[in-house]
Amino acid sequence: MTTEEKLQHFTMYAMEEARNKSNTMLREYREALEKIFQEHQEKKKRQADLEIKTETVRLVGQNNKQFSEAQIEIKRTLSRRQSELKEKLFVEVKDRLARFFETREYHQMLVKQLREAREFAGGEEVLLYIDPSDAQYQYSIEAEVGAPVNVSTYSFLGGTRAVLPARNILIDNSFESKLEEAKESFQLKGGAAHE
Repeated sequence: MTTEEKLQHFTMYAMEEARNKSNTMLREYREALEKIFQEHQEKKKRQADLEIKTETVRLVGQNNKQFSEAQIEIKRTLSRRQSELKEKLFVEVKDRLARFFETREYHQMLVKQLREAREFAGGEEVLLYIDPSDAQYQYSIEAEVGAPVNVSTYSFLGGTRAVLPARNILIDNSFESKLEEAKESFQLKGGAAHE
């Protein structure tokens, strides 16, 4: 082999070796870049998933807050409306009571309540009271009940009251207390579910 052939052979061998090393280095570099790229993609995907989850939780919380606020406002409106309707109802009840106070049935009811109070007293002292608005009936009621009847110094919206001092008992058949009890226990129900 001549020197030139040897040189050519050496050059070829060196070039082949350099190409192999270059290809190996490029392959390793490409693999490293692909690994970095894949890790970068996974990291970005995790970040995106976390952002989506965080935003979803925030939106759900915001939606729940808005729902709660709307629900509270609806309850306030409903409560206000129920109070208005309750007041209207009790104004109408008072109007009807005022008409009832002018009837013979009302007079008979007063007599009946006072007789029952006397029977309950069983011969003990009993103080019988009627409302000041019923003062005009005092003498006729006394005649029917067979006992003295006092006109109260303050109004209790009609009806009667009786006091048994010996037993410290108040028999309260006043419309004032009955209306207050009715107002406290009254619940306005409505809708298709309530019949």
